[in-house]
Amino acid sequence: MNILGLPQKQTKKNIDLLNVLLSSFQVYYQNLRGLHWNIRGKRFFELHVKFEELYNQAQLRIDEIAERVLTLGGTPLHTFDDYLKNNSLKVAKDITNDEEAVEVIIKSLASLLTIEREILEKAGEINDEGTNSMMSDLITEQEKDIWMMQAFLG
Repeated sequence: MNILGLPQKQTKKNIDLLNVLLSSFQVYYQNLRGLHWNIRGKRFFELHVKFEELYNQAQLRIDEIAERVLTLGGTPLHTFDDYLKNNSLKVAKDITNDEEAVEVIIKSLASLLTIEREILEKAGEINDEGTNSMMSDLITEQEKDIWMMQAFLG
């Protein structure tokens, strides 16, 4: 058991999964920045603001995930090389179309949800309530974001 009363072997596996989530969130964040900078068309003003809101939110989540890794006794990944190697998202490049940009966000959030649900399950198995709580909050937030993005597409 570690200082938090969690089994070390399973906690290490959860730290590894959290680092995958951290890496994926970093790519999601950078994708959002690119979408924010490069969006064009009649919905520019609406989407430019929304993408900024989403990347600011993602930046906060990145910090929370890294701090959870530290709380569990791990080391958060912190290089671009690590992020690209451990990421589960597709890197979005040179996207200017509004609907294509929103679809990138939906697919990214769906991929993040897959990782988060796996972490939620594994953390639940060892009664890691801190990680469970974080994952539950992320899942709830991102499910709503997906709904809103799908509503935007019609």
